[in-house]
Amino acid sequence: MISIFPIRHHGPGSARSLEHALSQLNPDVVLVEGPSDADSVLPFLALEDMKPPVALLGYVNDDPARASFWPFAAFSPEFVAFRWAARAGAAARFMDLPASVSLAGEREGDEADDLHSDPLRVLAEAAGYADFERWWETLVEARGDDFDVFEAVNEAMRAVRADAPAASGREAAREAWMRQAIRAAVKGGAGRVAVVCGAWHAPALDVQAFKAKDDAAILKGLPKAKVTLTWVPWTHGRLSTGSGYGAGVRSPGYYHHLFTTRRDVTERWFARVARLLREQRLEASSASVIEATRLANTLAALRGRALPGLDELNEAALSVFGWDSDLPLRLIERQLVVGEALGEVPDGVPTVPLAQDLAKLQKRLRLKVQPEQMELTLDLRTDNDLARSVLFHRLNLLGVPWAAERYAGGRGTFKEAWALAWKPEFSVRLVEASRSGQTVQDAATAVATDAARNAGTLTELTTLLEAVRYADLEGALPVALAALDARAAGNADVSDLLEALPPLARLARYGDVRGREGESNALAGATFRTLLTRAGVGLPLAAVGIADDAAELLRGHVSGADAAVRLMGDPDALTGWHAALDRLAGRDDTPPLLHGDAVRRLRDASVLDGAEVQRRLGLALGAGAPTGITAWLDGFLGDSGALLIHDPALLALLDDWLTGLDAPAFQGTLPLLRRVFSRFEKPERRAIGESLRGGRTVRGAARELNGERALRVVPVVLRLLGVTA
Repeated sequence: MISIFPIRHHGPGSARSLEHALSQLNPDVVLVEGPSDADSVLPFLALEDMKPPVALLGYVNDDPARASFWPFAAFSPEFVAFRWAARAGAAARFMDLPASVSLAGEREGDEADDLHSDPLRVLAEAAGYADFERWWETLVEARGDDFDVFEAVNEAMRAVRADAPAASGREAAREAWMRQAIRAAVKGGAGRVAVVCGAWHAPALDVQAFKAKDDAAILKGLPKAKVTLTWVPWTHGRLSTGSGYGAGVRSPGYYHHLFTTRRDVTERWFARVARLLREQRLEASSASVIEATRLANTLAALRGRALPGLDELNEAALSVFGWDSDLPLRLIERQLVVGEALGEVPDGVPTVPLAQDLAKLQKRLRLKVQPEQMELTLDLRTDNDLARSVLFHRLNLLGVPWAAERYAGGRGTFKEAWALAWKPEFSVRLVEASRSGQTVQDAATAVATDAARNAGTLTELTTLLEAVRYADLEGALPVALAALDARAAGNADVSDLLEALPPLARLARYGDVRGREGESNALAGATFRTLLTRAGVGLPLAAVGIADDAAELLRGHVSGADAAVRLMGDPDALTGWHAALDRLAGRDDTPPLLHGDAVRRLRDASVLDGAEVQRRLGLALGAGAPTGITAWLDGFLGDSGALLIHDPALLALLDDWLTGLDAPAFQGTLPLLRRVFSRFEKPERRAIGESLRGGRTVRGAARELNGERALRVVPVVLRLLGVTA
């Protein structure tokens, strides 16, 4: 006897009904839709250490990027079927097209319509239900017998497929393979066979309606590839439709609650809601839980439903916990309705050595793997945190961005800030990276070495060199340094040279923060000076005749290089850099933006005194096109008024120059200044105006104090401080 159970993937109602039906049928063999070459890893599903959500991962050995996932949650009917078979001692296996076939062919786009991809949801909507699970539960209650329910769905699918085009291509091959698997189970002596499949395929699995030789002809000559299959942890977030998963569900966290909670579903749900809100320091009393439960039950009764569904739960939560904000409901949606539970797989599950090495490192360094973002601040003076930092940098080199670096006061400190969030797709990236090495260190070294040999610019090389040092990859360091030296000796444009300076400066100056001083730091310093010299020589000519957008880009590179030179603290390098800026500011054909920027930097470094700056200011603003004058002021003052606020001497210099103009020059200059100052924030303009209130600012010395007037406030201040004598 062959019993076909059409189900909806990831449906708690389907799973519970299927579990009951299997207990009644007690089949000898359970066949489940899924890649039939994964039977070798099926026994792991019966282990208690296998905690869903998990996914079956299949990838091509020679091309790990060609991979597919088959996710399963605790409420997935397929997972329930395998767990039931393990408890009952029945044989169970997958029956769909092997992964070796599906991954060998060209990837097919998902062009199926809603009825094809999720027919039960479409039927539920046609019946007037917004929630498939509610429709399913009502159908179960109405029919009363699990077998009748599944037969009713099968009958509906036969009617739907009668008007649909005949299966072709990959779909026809899948259904032919499943029919052959059913025939093999019957031929093997199974008296009762249970077939668990997607509702759409159920009518096509009637082996009496199709000839075996026709199915064999469909399957003849299918391409195959050598593949590996294993289990990896998955998350509820990746099961949701919001993640882009075509067969996903809207509320995996809520479905998990429905499936695992046998009684008091509503009461326990709102208890979880209250616990979540309290953890976020939001008000959620026991009285509110009782009130929300009553409201949800009342809404369900008014709508003629036996139990509250997700709509009633959300409406009750918004009314009781939301008050005047939807923040609690959004929190409930993210943390409970969808959820981010991460599954676990047993230690014995086969995986690549690289993933095994990473798991050992995570355990040794006491790093928790979770899908929710976790902020972590490291102190590089401790061995454990230093090892954590090294691991994070190595994984980023491997393209596994489990940890994203955050700002923590700059690289010249002993702190690093990271944000950790594990994503299931990192499992595939580990498989891809395993081609470079069997351990995290070996793989990262190989990847860095290859990147150094293929780097196209100096910036890429210096950035890579910095990453290699932070990742403590001594094996890749000589290759990166040699590539950098060769590239520095070749032809490179000025922008490339300038952009390469900041990483080199950080490496030369802060390489010892991690306790790893060595030859590389000295080489980085020497290379820095070489590149700086070449950039300084070429900078004035590189600025000639460039467009406004190119001048703006070059100014950004000059700013980064200026900060790098000051960070190095090398007097010779600083002198050479200032000489280059002076040559840039001394040419008549330098773009006004770069000219003004160079003058300001030379003034900040005390290379130019106030009188010389005023002279150059007058020359630049005394004649020329208004657009050029505006660009010069933009370069000189920067994009923010903060410089004038925090540098009274510069403000005084600008004020002296402006007030020294005669009336015609003042009238011509004022609109240009107004145009520049209009780009500053309003509070900045106010602060500048207040500092200039009352006329000219005080230069140099502080105002002379009136001692007699100052002494008058002393008794009042003493009284405020509680001093009586």
